[in-house]
Amino acid sequence: MLSLLLAAYVTVFAAEIVGDKLLYTTGVLAAQYPRAPLLFGMALAFMVKMGVAVAVGDAIANLPPLLVASITSVSFVSVAFAVWRKDERRSRSSGGTRRSTAALISCGAILFSEWGDVGQITAATMAARFGSPLTIWLGAVGAMATKGTLAASFGGVVRAWILERVRPRAVRYGSVAFLLVLGVLSALEALMSIHRDAP
Repeated sequence: MLSLLLAAYVTVFAAEIVGDKLLYTTGVLAAQYPRAPLLFGMALAFMVKMGVAVAVGDAIANLPPLLVASITSVSFVSVAFAVWRKDERRSRSSGGTRRSTAALISCGAILFSEWGDVGQITAATMAARFGSPLTIWLGAVGAMATKGTLAASFGGVVRAWILERVRPRAVRYGSVAFLLVLGVLSALEALMSIHRDAP
């Protein structure tokens, strides 16, 4: 069991660490929100995402690319909207509300932008092949949490450096612009998948 747990951890981590949307999404969120609620929201998203992966096995790998790209695009645009609407004065004065908002936004952003990605498909395939969903789930969630923590830590360092040199409004505008670019790229991916599937 331990060897399967480690195999799931290493395989999902290796599949994910190559570089994908999580690194960018987490970096942007870490520049806007405190680390603890960000990590909490990410952990919830990883648990749900990998729970679905091991429950449905290979079916997750067969999701239509158009659906995956569309959900990802909507997720990025939604997070951009949430960051845009963030009231700087209120966020400075109400720490509890800001923490819960950060957890909810990070959970939603990670859950939907990461749907059907290589880590989820890897976990689904391993669960279908080895028939030990709980062990695969634990290893996959551990791998995703490790990657998310590394990305959030790097984003936190960047956040501290940026906030010393750049006005909060400029950081917010930059974050919104970057999220919108990711949303547009995901929409283009959806359009390309339609073109590929056309007879």
